[in-house]
Amino acid sequence: MSRVEQPAGSRGSLKWIQRAVNLHPRVLDEPLLTQIPGAREVEWLSPLASDSYAEYRDGAFLDRIGASELRPQLAQFWPQRGPQWDALARTNCGDILLVEAKAHVAEMLSPATQARSQSLASIEASLGQVASALGAKAKSPWTESFYQLANRLAHLWFLRQAGKPAWLVLVNFVGDSDMNGPTSPREWEAAYLVAGHVMGLGKQHALARWILHLYPLVSDLD
Repeated sequence: MSRVEQPAGSRGSLKWIQRAVNLHPRVLDEPLLTQIPGAREVEWLSPLASDSYAEYRDGAFLDRIGASELRPQLAQFWPQRGPQWDALARTNCGDILLVEAKAHVAEMLSPATQARSQSLASIEASLGQVASALGAKAKSPWTESFYQLANRLAHLWFLRQAGKPAWLVLVNFVGDSDMNGPTSPREWEAAYLVAGHVMGLGKQHALARWILHLYPLVSDLD
């Protein structure tokens, strides 16, 4: 299904992103509004308590962000069971925010894609297209290392190529002792430097300006 209902999170990034969106949106809104030109308000579209904390993927995520007309193009770009977004939002200026949330560094070490045959060929072709556009000289195939980050970048690129004002928001929670998560933004920054190195991405690649890193403290969400 492309709309996936979630339980109320009890630990980790699922817990914190649900709390941030539904109970303490200012923790995310304030740093976002200082970084997105002209934006004054953020409307959270998921995961909403009133919507069973549902997360969205594939055509349903396009519907949620108001880009249903791109369904045919997305179907050509990526097979079914694409990225399931931890959160989605829009600003008053029409900016589209695609959110990936993490509470500990190990979450970045996503397994390789499990796609096979035609689906794998489609993913490899699209990731190759994006990597080429970004000038990446990967140390390891994007389908294998940091695959989750790779497919999020690919969908940001897809929307930007389609003329949509999309941003990828990487929400890196700080201070989750239960998950042995980073205690400072610097630990997250170091992890992303490693990811960028393995993926062969320079610091100023063509999508860099539309990628935002947030470092909310979990103590502000309790």
